[in-house]
Amino acid sequence: MTVSATETFFLPDEVGREPSSISAEMYNLGRTLLARSEYSCVFVPIRSLQFLGVITENEIVFVDSQAYAYNQDEGGRLIVIAWKFKNACERASLTESIACDVVYYDSESREIQTRLIGDFRDALLLVDHRYRETALPADGAKILKL
Repeated sequence: MTVSATETFFLPDEVGREPSSISAEMYNLGRTLLARSEYSCVFVPIRSLQFLGVITENEIVFVDSQAYAYNQDEGGRLIVIAWKFKNACERASLTESIACDVVYYDSESREIQTRLIGDFRDALLLVDHRYRETALPADGAKILKL
């Protein structure tokens, strides 16, 4: 029997944005995990930061597991950073890095962005290794404006 859960995440107002890129290795691994999932998202726990990465079709959002909010009688975790991909399908090779906008939803999240790059890669590798031969957990995400 497959156990399913739906998580609620709140999207605060944007406080900053900057162009960036992520490595092809991270992007490709995220796409592979998403393709193996039965759902439209994949949850990647980043234990070293106590964050959760949520991979969707066009972005990866990062949720602080310690930040909880309520809005109109619904509770959920806060998104603090998002990597929004631009023209990923137009890259010339699978080894080419992927352009993205890093969107900040918390004034202190720029410091976290630097750590996310390495820690998220390690978390992706762990999830890939753990679920290589079995199905990814059946989870869904609901993102609401805060």
